[in-house]
Amino acid sequence: MDILKTAIIDIGSNTIRLVLYLYDKEEGLRELGNIKTVARLRTYILPTGEMSEEGIQVLTETLLTFKAMLDDFEIVDVKAAATAAIRQATNRDSIIARMKEYTGIQIELLSGEEEAYYGYMAVAYSMGTPSAITIDIGGGSTEITLYKDKQLLNTHSFPFGTVSLKQNFVKGDIPNSSERKELIDFVKEQFLSLPWIQGVQLPIIAIGGSARNIAQIHQQRRAYPIASVHGYEIPKQDIDELSNYLGNMSFDALKQLDGLSTDRADIIVPALEVFCVLMEVVQSEVFQLTNKGLREGLILQRILKSDEQAFDKYKVFEGNARRLARQYGRAEIEMDYLRDLVDQLYRECCHLNYLTFNAQDLQLIRKAAKVFNIGEYIELNSASQHTFYLIANQSIDGLNHKERVQLALLASYKNKDYYQRFASPFTGWISREEYRKTRDFGAMLKFVYALNVSKRNVVHTIKMHKDNDFVRLDILVEKNVAAERYQAERHKKHLERVLKTAIKINFIEEGWKQNDN
Repeated sequence: MDILKTAIIDIGSNTIRLVLYLYDKEEGLRELGNIKTVARLRTYILPTGEMSEEGIQVLTETLLTFKAMLDDFEIVDVKAAATAAIRQATNRDSIIARMKEYTGIQIELLSGEEEAYYGYMAVAYSMGTPSAITIDIGGGSTEITLYKDKQLLNTHSFPFGTVSLKQNFVKGDIPNSSERKELIDFVKEQFLSLPWIQGVQLPIIAIGGSARNIAQIHQQRRAYPIASVHGYEIPKQDIDELSNYLGNMSFDALKQLDGLSTDRADIIVPALEVFCVLMEVVQSEVFQLTNKGLREGLILQRILKSDEQAFDKYKVFEGNARRLARQYGRAEIEMDYLRDLVDQLYRECCHLNYLTFNAQDLQLIRKAAKVFNIGEYIELNSASQHTFYLIANQSIDGLNHKERVQLALLASYKNKDYYQRFASPFTGWISREEYRKTRDFGAMLKFVYALNVSKRNVVHTIKMHKDNDFVRLDILVEKNVAAERYQAERHKKHLERVLKTAIKINFIEEGWKQNDN
């Protein structure tokens, strides 16, 4: 499968969403459009267990609207998946048949275990966290999974979600103190029925709109300096503090709260209490967010069935780095070339004891080499600024936010002044030692990048020799390197600051003969 233009219709208990995707083997998976309708289908389940005619009409009208959009986009490859609201309705078979008749859309009804599995798939292929408990809380069900070393071990689907919890425990718009306690006790009892999550002390990774809203509220309260919630982390103490903060707000205040969607104002407190209880049962200290979920899991599985090599859950960043660099005009051969050169330089510095070898440090440098200076694609003269913004302010699968900022600082390095300017909002994120290392590694990348200014990949070996009062850098090349020689002399000062010694560069030209013409 080289190219696929498709759509997923996610029929949830709270929202119905149409997402348009384009998959390209070279460019990866990309969203073309995302349209949401807040349908609250769970509220149309009658005491008899059937979904009411009113609810069926809401679903019909929504699907007809989506069908018109699909026609406009000329997308005929469509998968519609229904979860708890339809799954729990006793007249589900009739609903599915009527939707096929009235809208032409065939709905696939997912079991709770399938829903949990697809959520795990989305997390495993988009997050760098090797082991975790995932939670996907929707309007009518809550899916929990446990995975270790990216291998799925357990799944469970609970028949309660934010909308049903509100229906069952809250009489007004938001819960009062006694209702909150009753809700918490119920949820805790449910979670304690799963022995495989108790006390495992793994990170919690949350999926879904309620989790994203909680992350956005947390970011707003901190005047967070970068964008997106994918890979965002919240400590347990902050989750507990948010519970108290939101739990003491009026409904009107919640509707006006920055970061919170108005349509979730009445269900955000129940959702947050579920997360708090899960963290307590798991004994987790960190709450992580993903903007991926069921829809991504569905499309990933389909692509992987056709091409097992399309995505690698064990090398999430690496695959996305290639696609990111390619998006901004960087050829894969150039990415690999810069990675190999900086690898050589780092090892030479360690060999002469200017640096202490650390496998994690080398991995960080190699990652940054893949996307170094990609901002030049937008404008050469301000490439550093564009590089930092592009990396720091977009979701990058496989990285949390601290890792993303470190990568942005490394990949955008121009000089000490620019580095300090970019790093100033994040001084509380990294230690003094990490700050220094990131600056030094950025300087090394800057120098290595100068060795390929002509984009001809002419340097093949870097050797470093220590003399009495300077370091001699032997750079073995295959062709005329006038441009690289000039740039290396200009930028060697960056490397001299790292080594704290003078550098003399010796280009050794192998196999090149000057053209007689």
